[in-house]
Amino acid sequence: MPLNIVLFEPEIPQNTGNIARTCAATGSNLHLIKPLGFSVTDKYLKRAGLDYWSLVNITYYENFDEFKETIKDKRIFIATTKESRFYTDVKYSEGCYILFGKETAGLPDYIHSAFKENRIKIPMIDNEHARSLNLANSVNIVMYEALRQFGFPQMM
Repeated sequence: MPLNIVLFEPEIPQNTGNIARTCAATGSNLHLIKPLGFSVTDKYLKRAGLDYWSLVNITYYENFDEFKETIKDKRIFIATTKESRFYTDVKYSEGCYILFGKETAGLPDYIHSAFKENRIKIPMIDNEHARSLNLANSVNIVMYEALRQFGFPQMM
């Protein structure tokens, strides 16, 4: 079962395009929770994804409730700066979902509350001006750790 990358209300088309390209190159699924901060026909989105769009499996959800209802009781990790446990400290399961928040605000409190036990973070320096990493870079860091744990399935 492939890895599932979930973007909650992504705002920057280039980030989503880059993430889609990485999902295509790794056989991972991409899930986009609306509202999106761009049109899926956006030229920047298409340019960032290059010619990989036909290779990625994308599912769209109208809101978080629809996403949650669709995946039922599947395991969800949420990436956040508001956690002490590193992304390398958890055991990912095949078919799990890794949820990332929007670029300007992260994830809302109700999602943090619902998944408090499954929060993970990427370590960074302790400096108030270094608030977070770029979304596409963050997805790639966590995605490749999960894929490493799976033994890089179907990858050369």
